[in-house]
Amino acid sequence: MHIREFQRLISTRYEKRDRQRGVSRTFLWFVEEVGELATALAGSDTENKQEEFADVFAWLCTLANISDVNLEKACKKYTSGKVKGFKPK
Repeated sequence: MHIREFQRLISTRYEKRDRQRGVSRTFLWFVEEVGELATALAGSDTENKQEEFADVFAWLCTLANISDVNLEKACKKYTSGKVKGFKPK
């Protein structure tokens, strides 16, 4: 499955409700999921880690959808060959 397909799936299932919730409240849900991922990463349960990565990605897609951002297009930043190395600290 391509990123755009997953983003479309999330849109079809949840976008109407997500737009009603708004970006600020949706972002809080996203941050909560990132926190759950952080907890999972500290443990050794691989299944839980997978679940939390999936949740974070789904909420990221939700935020992109209600912000009118195409994630696959945005990711071209990293696939176009224009990004070299790491940002300085």
